[in-house]
Amino acid sequence: MAAVDDAGWSAAAKAVLARADARLARRYDAGFPADRLVLLRARAVDAQVRAAWRRCFPADAPQAPAPLSLFAVGGYGRGELFPHSDIDLLVLAEPAAQRTHEAALARFIALLWDAGLEASHAVRSPQQCSEAAADLSVLTALMEARPLVADAAAAASLREAIAPARVWPPEAYFEAKCEEQRQRHARFGDTSDNLEPNLKDGPGGLRDLHVLGWLALRSFGVHALDRLVALGRLGWDEAAALERERRALCRLRYGLHLVAGRREERLRFDYQKLLAERLGYEDDGKALAVEQMMQGFYRSAAVVRRIGDRLLQRFEEHFAGVAVPEPIDAHFERRGGYLATRVPGWLGQDPAHVFALFAAWAADPALRGLHSQAARELAQELPQIPAYEEAPPALRAAFMALLRGPQPVRTLERMARAGVLGRWITAFQRVSGRMQFDLFHVFTVDQHTLAVLRNLEGFASGRPDPRFSTAHQVWPSLRKPELLLLAGLFHDIGKGRGGDHSELGAVDARAFCEAHALSEADTALVEWLVRRHLLMSVTAQKQDITDPEVIHRFAVEVADRQRLDALYLLTCADIAGTSPKLWNSWKDRLLADLHAATRLALRRGLGQPVAVAERIAENREAARALLLAEGHDEAVIHAMFARMPEENFLRSRADQIAWQANALREAAPGQAVVAARAMPGRDGRDGLDVLVHMPDRDGLFAAIVITLDRLGMSVLQARALDGPDGTIFDTFHVLPAEQRQAPEPALLAATLARALAGDLARLRPARRSQPQHLRHFRVPPQLDFTDLDGGTRIALVCTDRPGLLADVAHVLREHGLRVHDARIATFGERAEDLLLVSDAHNHPLAPDQRDALRAALLAALDGDTR
Repeated sequence: MAAVDDAGWSAAAKAVLARADARLARRYDAGFPADRLVLLRARAVDAQVRAAWRRCFPADAPQAPAPLSLFAVGGYGRGELFPHSDIDLLVLAEPAAQRTHEAALARFIALLWDAGLEASHAVRSPQQCSEAAADLSVLTALMEARPLVADAAAAASLREAIAPARVWPPEAYFEAKCEEQRQRHARFGDTSDNLEPNLKDGPGGLRDLHVLGWLALRSFGVHALDRLVALGRLGWDEAAALERERRALCRLRYGLHLVAGRREERLRFDYQKLLAERLGYEDDGKALAVEQMMQGFYRSAAVVRRIGDRLLQRFEEHFAGVAVPEPIDAHFERRGGYLATRVPGWLGQDPAHVFALFAAWAADPALRGLHSQAARELAQELPQIPAYEEAPPALRAAFMALLRGPQPVRTLERMARAGVLGRWITAFQRVSGRMQFDLFHVFTVDQHTLAVLRNLEGFASGRPDPRFSTAHQVWPSLRKPELLLLAGLFHDIGKGRGGDHSELGAVDARAFCEAHALSEADTALVEWLVRRHLLMSVTAQKQDITDPEVIHRFAVEVADRQRLDALYLLTCADIAGTSPKLWNSWKDRLLADLHAATRLALRRGLGQPVAVAERIAENREAARALLLAEGHDEAVIHAMFARMPEENFLRSRADQIAWQANALREAAPGQAVVAARAMPGRDGRDGLDVLVHMPDRDGLFAAIVITLDRLGMSVLQARALDGPDGTIFDTFHVLPAEQRQAPEPALLAATLARALAGDLARLRPARRSQPQHLRHFRVPPQLDFTDLDGGTRIALVCTDRPGLLADVAHVLREHGLRVHDARIATFGERAEDLLLVSDAHNHPLAPDQRDALRAALLAALDGDTR
């Protein structure tokens, strides 16, 4: 009967808790503070835990009450339970009592689990608690112990067991917790500005606030951060700000548990829109509801980190003692390696003193940071810092001096984190914490901007970066590097205003430059770079930069070498600063080739564009020189070149032509050649060049693309040329679809050759489910057809997914169309592909062919799975 009775009790308790959770959820939706709801949920759980305890250890039992005590520990001990938080319990008992009541304890835990409470528990004596507390996480959980069924003596014995005199003295605990936090932040890239942030453990999340509370408890014996105000360790304004952000983070985390329906700490794409809707956010003309919600989170996390850093420094000073000041000049001194002002309140006397503070900081790279007192004074004086439009000329000159002085990028980063940059440039404040709900931008606008500036700083260092082939060589050509930094600062500052961010940013950049007394020539350069900062990227990825006409048009737009070099560096920094996965050697090579070709065009003169025949001759001769250097004689080179289409000498680089020639050398005329190579100097992580030369057959291009897709390779560029004697001469650049190393070139080539030797009709695109994260980002398919000489160009925009090009190529094969060129560009969840196709006679598509193809492509792109 006991088991039946226990089952009935657990079912009833589970129902009671479900009703309580439903009431709390309704109160949440009505706007009741989440930080109060977590306390109410803890009380509701307390009642059921105590009832289960009494059921297993009745006070009116014939024998004496069991000598066991029950405590809530960890977050439950703190009295904070979110909708799906587990509960941590400690049973305090001597070893003999543990053995005697082992069965009753097992029954107690089973009751809780059957009631839907995920209970983690430990059964320890006070001595065992002391031993277990050698583990930092165990001690931290025990520090927050709250009696559930325990008398004062038991609580006292537990406190004594984990007292600093017995385990983890305060200073050792402080150092260990700081190191633990550094490692935790490092797991998240040391930034809270991730697209899917962790509300609990991420930098600036609730765990950072918990750490401050634990340190306050261990160091000063106070159970709330606001108690540090009376101790002179925390300002009342700082305590109020931390409490405000704690409530905001609690509301987000509570809502996340509700919309997820389970314990979830990562604010994933799956839940962001649902949570924003539940919190009452609405789309407006400038930002989506989800973007508004996320901006609130990022700003909360920034405040927590900023004030938390100050407080950690004060804990450090508490243990190390007040450092002896080392004077720097009349206004500044070092204290324990930190920069401090010599006179309290000096920063507030004049906004110019704030810029002087950052100048002194930049002048000494050995400084650990700002002293906490100076950092707090800086925060208090933020409202007194004027926007640059309202500032006197001397203050504007001081800002420009920071850009022209040592460590300009580090200075801008520091000013941004302290909130100074947002006060000086109000447009920067508007994009601070602003996320873009897509898969292309993995950082907030302000953090992306700072990442771009850091990349520019890397170019300036002169140290070669393997990610960038020529950027460090181009940097020294800049006349005034600060102009490029300004362009980087303003390039995305116009986002979120409902218009073209490049145009809006260019207007802001001009106004800023004019206000800071830059010359018209310098102002015009910054303005142009901001307005056209996407020009080089779009040209390289969407146009054929082997076409002399494309190079000429781009050179006319750029007009001079200074613009070209600055735009090249800004483009490299911008793409690499958008997402760690976005930059690769393919883009590096594209941009470097476009930069080099445009530089030659500018040197030649815009009135003398390169002719196609001249470009073909130059490439042929350059490839010939490479082959001669390898030891080939003229006759062999001539024979290999004769097997290539003339257009290949226009579309390929000299090193590619030489590699292709070597691949052809071992094969007899008419014999199939399938070859692959890693990019020169690379190991295959950045992709492979692939060559297919064989007799033409219907559907051959589609078969190649489908096979490459099945091999896990994504096609970035494809060029299909007609070779001599009814052959094809197709070249591809491919990347692994996932972040891994590509197959060995020889293995890929052999596998592709075997597939192409069989029945091409049997090769079908692989069927895959759409990746989960893409289901939240739908790009309506768009198709645009433009007739050109020799074919029709198809501009395709749609949601990206694995195997997209394979599906498109399959449709083209079914319609009997030929593919001559394909340029594949992916921007997060958005695919923007350009394909040049023709009918079987190399003519543009007829109207009825277009209509049929449009319908077939839209049908292939529709649906979540294939």
